[in-house]
Amino acid sequence: MTEFLSREEVESMSGWILDEALRGGASGADVLYSEGAGSGLSLKDGEIEECVTGFTAGIGVRTIMSDGRQGISYGNRLDKLSLKDLVEWSLTNCRNSEPEEGIMLYEGKMVPDPALDLEDPRIVAITPRERLEYCREMTGYARSADKKVVSVRSASWNDGWGASFYCTTTGLAGWERGSSASCVVTVIADDGTNTEIGGYGLESRRLDELDIKKTALRAVRKTVSALGGKPIRTGPYTIVIDPETAASLVEVIGDLFCAPEIHKGRSMMKDRLGEKVASSCVTLIDDGRIPWKAGTSSWDSEGVPTGRTVLIEGGIAGSYLYNLQYAWKDGVASTGNACRGMSSLPEVGNPNVLLQAGCESSEKIISGIGSGLLITDMMGLHTIDTVSGDFSVGAKGHLIEKGKITKPVSGVTIASNLKNLLNNIVAVGSDLEFFGSTAAPTLVVEDIVVAGE
Repeated sequence: MTEFLSREEVESMSGWILDEALRGGASGADVLYSEGAGSGLSLKDGEIEECVTGFTAGIGVRTIMSDGRQGISYGNRLDKLSLKDLVEWSLTNCRNSEPEEGIMLYEGKMVPDPALDLEDPRIVAITPRERLEYCREMTGYARSADKKVVSVRSASWNDGWGASFYCTTTGLAGWERGSSASCVVTVIADDGTNTEIGGYGLESRRLDELDIKKTALRAVRKTVSALGGKPIRTGPYTIVIDPETAASLVEVIGDLFCAPEIHKGRSMMKDRLGEKVASSCVTLIDDGRIPWKAGTSSWDSEGVPTGRTVLIEGGIAGSYLYNLQYAWKDGVASTGNACRGMSSLPEVGNPNVLLQAGCESSEKIISGIGSGLLITDMMGLHTIDTVSGDFSVGAKGHLIEKGKITKPVSGVTIASNLKNLLNNIVAVGSDLEFFGSTAAPTLVVEDIVVAGE
């Protein structure tokens, strides 16, 4: 175990850095210190493939001039001489940058919220022996789940904790600490004619949310059920998007509401507030205060309290997401969505974004569909044109016939537009699931063109 600085040492060091920045000519400055540890273990067909443990500590210094210039520097050497160099580098970068409007420091309060449950002591206390046992159990569950599993390509477990301290020349100062863990199983299935590789994973800040048996069985079921997938006839279909795939889509949609994308003309949601942008059954929420979720924190990377922002309510666009700079530009308050690393300037991000669940189960929804396509994977969502909304992505899944999930489908393409897709959502399931910091339920979308045979 490496030795980290005490909280008192970090706070004293950070205060000295702020004073040095002011003495060097900055009108303001902030310091972001971060430390943490992480461990991971993976098995390939039951044999140890990788076993790693790492520790890290570093500090980022941002300096600001009165004309809106700002500079950043980062280092992991914490002796006095190195810290002095760090301040000088930040000031040099600051002087050589271009002035920007709206650059400021937050002058409110940083209040930690214990109710957010950011750290699970059980995760912090996990031993190497327990990691090995988790991976062996996942391997065993996957091997025995189906005879078509010919290889458990990977059964992996990762866990870690981190702590951060943020302070500014405006008097902000606060610590926050958290932990997380994840498990992933990847298998290869073969039925004698077809081979398929696939997997499933979970991530959480709470140990009791990581079900290793569920992870292994879902990985197997997803992979085996895809064996022998074939294209279907080209045409318009009612598509049912499963929660995991829908979450990937929601992540893309959430980014469209980040203020920098709006101001730079890189989002189809520009100038759409107050307008209908989706079906009435669509409500999209950004929430940085959901207990124990991956993106949850008491404050954002500028010290502004995180909060809940409704991006779309009943199909109507409601708000964009802001840090301090872009909030100033639009004459609004920051939504607490600033994000940055120790080596980067504040941007805008989505801590936790979710599409609100409906009332019907996915089983009931599917049973009411005479003919359609269940989508379990969409490849290439990152290629969506965020200005026009146009996209063409690969997909796989299963046919739905007379309310039943039947033949596997692969080698098809879904070509549409995000505007059309959002407005053609006719049902939202009750089965909301989180995948990292993004959550979605089952979605039903009518009249989507699927290109196959």
